Amino acid sequence: MRPSATYAAIYRAVRAIPRGRVATYGQVASLAGIPGHARQVGYALHALPEGTGVPWHRVVNARGRISLGAEGAGGAIQRAMLESEGVRFSPDGSLPMARFQWRPSKKRTA
Repeated sequence: MRPSATYAAIYRAVRAIPRGRVATYGQVASLAGIPGHARQVGYALHALPEGTGVPWHRVVNARGRISLGAEGAGGAIQRAMLESEGVRFSPDGSLPMARFQWRPSKKRTA
């Protein structure tokens, strides 16, 4: 996949994450058709322009943590955005993934 096509596929996958749910970088990579390329998801999200409509804040690492550095400004913004959607963090700063991870349903074929 070309870089621009790859980024477009990543952004489509991220847009599909429902409000109040999160997905991991690896999960988004798989949904975008590039399994094993979680880092590419991070690069694509980093390249988003300010004010984008892509809900980048719904993507977390495999441990259910914010990768921007929970103590930094970016991490605080991401956490606030998730909390505004009803996502609740554990006292250690992680997300209870069993409760908040998005599990897309498999498409049925006729």
